[in-house]
Amino acid sequence: MKINLKDNLVIGFLSGLIGPSIGIIGFYLVNFGSDSVDAFLDASIKGKLMSPLLSLCCVINLGIFYLYIQFDKYLSARGVILSTFLYGFIIVLLKFFL
Repeated sequence: MKINLKDNLVIGFLSGLIGPSIGIIGFYLVNFGSDSVDAFLDASIKGKLMSPLLSLCCVINLGIFYLYIQFDKYLSARGVILSTFLYGFIIVLLKFFL
């Protein structure tokens, strides 16, 4: 069975951005489903929850990275790494400056 995935840095970068975003949306729906998005963001920033939440959701990128490596899509895997570094930079900013 051959899955046709394009080997492209941009596709890997976008999938690396979308994966943790889906994790954050899932966390919101499970824990704050009845509240508004503003209340979720306010509570997570005031409670210093955003940095650990982003860190945990970046674990999703491991699965995406592994899939690209399994199908020999090395440029896409580089894109996932690049997006993970971007998330890491955002996590450091949130942790120390917010």
